[in-house]
Amino acid sequence: MRRTICVIVAVVSACLVARAAEKEATMSQFKLTSSMFGANQPIPKRHTGEGPDASPALKWEGAPPATKSFALICDDPDAPVGTWVHLVIYDIPAKTTELPENVARTDTVPDLSGTKQGVNDFGRVGYGGPMPPRGHGMHHYHFRLYALDTALALQPRATKKQLEEAMKGHILAQIELVGTYQRN
Repeated sequence: MRRTICVIVAVVSACLVARAAEKEATMSQFKLTSSMFGANQPIPKRHTGEGPDASPALKWEGAPPATKSFALICDDPDAPVGTWVHLVIYDIPAKTTELPENVARTDTVPDLSGTKQGVNDFGRVGYGGPMPPRGHGMHHYHFRLYALDTALALQPRATKKQLEEAMKGHILAQIELVGTYQRN
């Protein structure tokens, strides 16, 4: 009996170790990049409130095979009023591997198979680029992409908080790209 229990414990332990290694490998393969700026590099003025305010192009690869949809949140934790949300976009189809530059600011994005957009902290749908107060120093803009095991049952115009609540228990993997911006 003791030997049987030891064998069972050994098998379960091996399975848990293998699962952890598989998840770690998936996370290391999941990558998010932009052709507009590099990791921890300045976001070009074109993608800010001081320019045309076009959303930057983003590209990803290595999502888990079980991914059914993606969601993306961009926020600035350095804002003087607390974390400021710049973009909430979700129900991005699993086959999608990029967001083009200057995504339309509409509730749903027809060019992206009906991807839905939420409301940012400017009170608008879609992307609202960096526009920190002058002289407030360097701000960091966190673009977080989530691979989800389901499409979400959210209507367009969800807030970041609503999206995060809907994603609970459905995140297979997440990856982040940080860009910076400063107004002197």
